[in-house]
Amino acid sequence: MANIQVLKQKATHEQIADMLEAFYDEGFIKLAVDIRRRVLAGGGAMHADCEAVLIDEGSQQADVWGADWLPQTHEVRFESVINLRPRQGNFRIELTDPELRRYVEAITRELMEGAE
Repeated sequence: MANIQVLKQKATHEQIADMLEAFYDEGFIKLAVDIRRRVLAGGGAMHADCEAVLIDEGSQQADVWGADWLPQTHEVRFESVINLRPRQGNFRIELTDPELRRYVEAITRELMEGAE
């Protein structure tokens, strides 16, 4: 989990480069985003690695959703096994709730955009 960065403010170029190492050839960064605390963890081999770091830092699992950030295109993707939560009404690995997607995307852009 050496490349996982927890962001509470805008990422630096160095943090983006470090997080990108896990999937450099594919060009994306796996993220876990806490929509209540407005923080994210990125750079793990799995979304669950990032989620675990946030939970260790005080996040509640119900508030943490998985996404990917594609730095070159500034695209946010919403597919992650950690999103499979029937008890919270999400029955697929894709985050389907439009409001939750907006929160995840807004926090991701706030913390990730502009540092590439």
